[in-house]
Amino acid sequence: MTFDKVYQYNFPTTIRFGAGAVKELPAYLKQHGLKRPMIVTDPTIATLPFFKAIVADLEQQQLSVEVFSDIHKNPVKSDVYKGSDLWDGTSRDSIIGIGGGAALDVARAIVLRVNHREDLFKYDDLIGGDVYVTNDVPHFITIPTTSGTGSEVGRSAIIADDETHQKKILFSPKLMAKIVFADPVLTMDLPPFITAATGMDALTHNMEAFLAKNPHPLCDGIALEGISLIKDSLVQATNKPDLESRSKMLMASMMGAIAFQKGLGVVHSLAHPLSSLLDTHHGLANAVNIPYGMEFNIAGFEDRFRRIARTLELKEETGEAVVKYLFDLNTQVNIPHHLRDIGVKEAHIETLSDLAFADFAHPNNPKPVSREDFKQLYLKAL
Repeated sequence: MTFDKVYQYNFPTTIRFGAGAVKELPAYLKQHGLKRPMIVTDPTIATLPFFKAIVADLEQQQLSVEVFSDIHKNPVKSDVYKGSDLWDGTSRDSIIGIGGGAALDVARAIVLRVNHREDLFKYDDLIGGDVYVTNDVPHFITIPTTSGTGSEVGRSAIIADDETHQKKILFSPKLMAKIVFADPVLTMDLPPFITAATGMDALTHNMEAFLAKNPHPLCDGIALEGISLIKDSLVQATNKPDLESRSKMLMASMMGAIAFQKGLGVVHSLAHPLSSLLDTHHGLANAVNIPYGMEFNIAGFEDRFRRIARTLELKEETGEAVVKYLFDLNTQVNIPHHLRDIGVKEAHIETLSDLAFADFAHPNNPKPVSREDFKQLYLKAL
């Protein structure tokens, strides 16, 4: 596989992958009779040259573009309502999500809300709300700019309650993008910290998906290949990026999101409360917690960890070797080893433990996780 051309994959979303893929966007919109797209992105991306170039390219093709970027880095319900109001007031015909997980989650939630106007959290998948997603949704296109969440190929959005900070999952196959333009060139200028944090998020998705308790051999294979790609590319992409390392990370990110339909686990339940309570970057929260969460999971699942170690080409094919690898990898990409280094204090531990135990991810962990387990993991990581 070369990295300077565009390939097409269908899994099941159509994915146009490769350098220059985003340049196909105007022709795609015209081909489908779409003339008034609303672009959903985050406040930082909205100011960047590549984003302005995308908008200018669309406008040069006589397409009317409306940009919505008033979102939090950890999205909340009010972000979605503001975006829906803009949709209502500007007669749009399609939605394009451009960005990382936050922008794509808000974009997908707006896609849902356009023709589903009950309270947003009525559609929470954890209470069976997906059965209410019955109406058509607007034409939806995704363009990732980070290699982390893989939200571009997802069918769910994670949105937090503004008041309680609890995260909800909005889910439906209807919420899958019609097409993904995955262009690694858009990730080339990511700063090292974002590259590292989002890359560790992708690694967490692949590792937790592989360990998740529900049987799904298809996802297992994808997760192991995603782990292999990250092993080969994350340090390079962070410290001395080139097109090959950026391409491998973008692919691995999508693979993680495909694999985690099998489920996630303890690491995500440790990480989610840090984002909702302390506004910690989601990838960073996963990165700091993953060695501790993986260590917790070893006993009883040595065979699974042996396969991960083999994929990582470690000398010792053990869970302990995987944990050491994770600490070493964090060091190589300048991620701290302790929660205290990212603003967590002992006074936060009780509230974090409550939120982690209430989180939706850990029921799919290979072994049960009690509230006391979460407290001890936080204390160990502190």
